[in-house]
Amino acid sequence: MASNKKNLVPEARAALDKFKMEAASEVGVNLKQGYNGDLTSKQAGSVGGQMVNLMTPQQQWKFQRTNRNVNGHMMDINFTMVVGL
Repeated sequence: MASNKKNLVPEARAALDKFKMEAASEVGVNLKQGYNGDLTSKQAGSVGGQMVNLMTPQQQWKFQRTNRNVNGHMMDINFTMVVGL
């Protein structure tokens, strides 16, 4: 399938470029304007991953329950769940 790189909102290009530069600086990757073909896959992936992390809100829930099935003993069990929306 052919890729369609046409922007739905052409005015958003400058904002996306600024966002990409900010995400790159947060993970310590030195991006320059234009072509960045000298980046490793790890560096490029870390920039994209940081952008997704910043765009995706996360919710974290912590709860505790008591396990009564431990041979007559009471044992607290802690759960932490992170959900990306």
